[in-house]
Amino acid sequence: MTIWEALFLGLVQGLTEFLPVSSSGHLVITQFLLGVKEPGITFEVFVHFGTLGSIFWVFFPDIKKLVMAGLFLNDDKVSRKMIFLIIVGCIPTGIIGIVFQPFFVGLFSSILTVGIMLLVTGSILWLINWKVPGRKTTEKMSVSDALVVGLFQGFAIIPGISRSGSTISAALFRELNRETAIKYSFLLALPAILGATVLECRELFTAGVESISVVPLALGTAAAFVSGVLAIRAFIQVLNTGKLHYFSYYCWMVGSLIILWQGSQLL
Repeated sequence: MTIWEALFLGLVQGLTEFLPVSSSGHLVITQFLLGVKEPGITFEVFVHFGTLGSIFWVFFPDIKKLVMAGLFLNDDKVSRKMIFLIIVGCIPTGIIGIVFQPFFVGLFSSILTVGIMLLVTGSILWLINWKVPGRKTTEKMSVSDALVVGLFQGFAIIPGISRSGSTISAALFRELNRETAIKYSFLLALPAILGATVLECRELFTAGVESISVVPLALGTAAAFVSGVLAIRAFIQVLNTGKLHYFSYYCWMVGSLIILWQGSQLL
């Protein structure tokens, strides 16, 4: 892997992981249309650590509160409830990932699926952009709210369905206010991304570490971290200013082009 490939893949991973455009969908697009080969499990593990670092960087004060509350170093009942809600939200995500894993893996070989699902993502973003935010805070969130958001996160494993877009949309549909929806969505991503990274590490230890230079690994990880931080902050800004429909246009455009391209291949 060259330095430029590592930078490009790390940049794409960081941006698409947190912007509502589907990182898995763009991975499939990159492989099919741009001829960029799958980077390998070692590189994937490192860039996932980069994206994890992005969430820790942006939401460090919230994560610190959760850790302190989880260790009973304070009496922050709101943070303890958030920990409980994150655990609850992980349940449907984990069940969907385990039960339907073979089905989801098969979808990664279908760029047509990505095109169709990007149209779905664009439609979800369009609808939620015009919804008046609710008033639920963490204190008023229910178990059913967490389960619904976790369910949406589980289905976001499908390439072309955005995880961040789906979870925040689900949270807003459940009448959470914007601040709580954003916070819960990204904090819920931590165990999901960490779980995927752990599975990749297990696969890495089983298959063995690929021969790859330290420089591309470091640069790819750094690119994923920096672009991830920028993507999270940009997404929050766009959501707060009511301009989420801009991403709808992007998803519809890319999804339509993929479907048209696939259709032309059949003629």
